[in-house]
Amino acid sequence: MGMIEQFADLVVRAGANVQSGQGLVLRSDTAHLEIARAVAEAAYAAGASWVEPVFSDGPLRRSAVSHASLETLSTSRGWALARIEEWREQGFASILLAGDPDPHLFDGLDPARVAAQPVEEAQAMRRAMFGGMRWSIAAAPNAGWAKQVFGEPDLDRLWQAVGTAMRLDSADPVAEWQQRSATLGARGRVLDALELTEIRYVGEGTDLTVGLLPGTRWTGGGLVDEAGLPYLPNIPTEEVFTSPDRSQADGVIRLTKPVVIAGQLVTGLVVTFSGGTIVDVKATEGVDVVRAQLETDPGSRRLGEVSLVDKQSRIAKAGIVFHNTLFDENAGCHVAWGQSFPFAVEGGMAMSPAERFALGLNESSVHTDVVIGGEGLTVTGRGTGGTVDIIKDDEWVL
Repeated sequence: MGMIEQFADLVVRAGANVQSGQGLVLRSDTAHLEIARAVAEAAYAAGASWVEPVFSDGPLRRSAVSHASLETLSTSRGWALARIEEWREQGFASILLAGDPDPHLFDGLDPARVAAQPVEEAQAMRRAMFGGMRWSIAAAPNAGWAKQVFGEPDLDRLWQAVGTAMRLDSADPVAEWQQRSATLGARGRVLDALELTEIRYVGEGTDLTVGLLPGTRWTGGGLVDEAGLPYLPNIPTEEVFTSPDRSQADGVIRLTKPVVIAGQLVTGLVVTFSGGTIVDVKATEGVDVVRAQLETDPGSRRLGEVSLVDKQSRIAKAGIVFHNTLFDENAGCHVAWGQSFPFAVEGGMAMSPAERFALGLNESSVHTDVVIGGEGLTVTGRGTGGTVDIIKDDEWVL
């Protein structure tokens, strides 16, 4: 089995855990066509009844951003909302192939138009994903991504790096991920037992304190759906994470990895929080697209995730800036502004969106992860038993 076939088999079996007779929606850029075909083949081999391909295309998107009105770019279509609802009702699984083929494609365009999206469609897809749909996101290697990482379109070299990070170099990648998921899940249970009320990140240029909600639950590795089927929402994953109280975040963060937002590269980002809200952003490159995204909706300026990753992760050990959030966020601790996770609090999945919002979870059509971890970072937690060290100098010590 070649690397592409191994990749496809992993995201189908361990990622979305596609079952016999189940439908699958497969979202991908046209740049990932070869990999998308392999994923579809693997899904059918696993017994999928139907694979629904949904393709996007960077140059087509650039044409739309260049010429369509901002209102049109932000408008949701009734047929698109109906399609998402049908996927949910019919019990489809979902796989998204990420991996930006050209992070400079939208350079020079209006950041507000670049960041625009059909908000209702994004919210509908999130409701489906958090409403019982098993889903998985994996980054698909491509020449443009390889050039961003290595300075040349060395696709073979990128596949080797991605293969190592995704454990495709093992005899049984699915079993490897089951074991890693168990380790991360155990870390989450240790954090749950501490009943933390606050977490603090301190590193070079970063000092952020975030409040946690009563009944907070930490998730590590994979999730389990209502039928008891395990799945991995992200491959790779090296994090333990939860969602905080959206009204409690104070301090400043300095990104230690670049991030791509709405197709544009952002470097040197510094973000300031007060009373749970982002009140200032600065960046070496790409600050306008960040500011535009933060105007998407009322929740886009508040945190939806806090995450813990130490230097023992495979991505951290690789020593490569992947220029891809899915990978780079698993190289170090990160936070995300935007949508919260309903499973982050005890009983959250059974609550209505209004009940979760009233409890203190955030609601937004965006969810943007930014990496603040790395050498020198310390993370402490405060709970009923006092203050406890969780990570020291980027190493898990709890």
